[in-house]
Amino acid sequence: MPTSVPGSKNRPRRLLVTRQRGFTLLELLVVLAIVAISVGAISLALRDSNATALERDGVRLAALLEMARAESRVTGTAVRWLPGAGDDPAARPAGDDSRPVGFRFVGLTTRQQLPSHWLDGRVSAQVRGPTALVLGPDAILPAQRVVLRLEDRQLEISSDGLGPFVVAGASVDTATTQP
Repeated sequence: MPTSVPGSKNRPRRLLVTRQRGFTLLELLVVLAIVAISVGAISLALRDSNATALERDGVRLAALLEMARAESRVTGTAVRWLPGAGDDPAARPAGDDSRPVGFRFVGLTTRQQLPSHWLDGRVSAQVRGPTALVLGPDAILPAQRVVLRLEDRQLEISSDGLGPFVVAGASVDTATTQP
């Protein structure tokens, strides 16, 4: 009688288990999860070009407003910022005929002139409250806000009158978006 002890030549044959080639369901789920996380991270890393352009113009405008405010305090002259000067030749700085005027600083001398155009020509601005921002020479100014728009995006730049102008936040303008 055959036995299953080691050394017995008449051992019963074990069932040969053949492993099927391919991936298990668990392996496929892990790969899909990795791909989903990667796609999500990439989509968050890629920004909307309009939002990027608007933010770049907003940060630049905040810096220009602060430079004009400092210049106003140093020289003791009143400086105002006006948006949307259009194509008025009188509003264009001397020697700058290449770009349309998007805004202007009133009160600075020709030696102190700051840029008067947007980096992206599609940007528009609107001052909330009065028609112009007052930048000095007083140390304490009223609270002021300006809203920049680029297509369906908008960005607010504000100052409480004591602190610097800061980019407050970006949003999608729901009034101009279509369902």
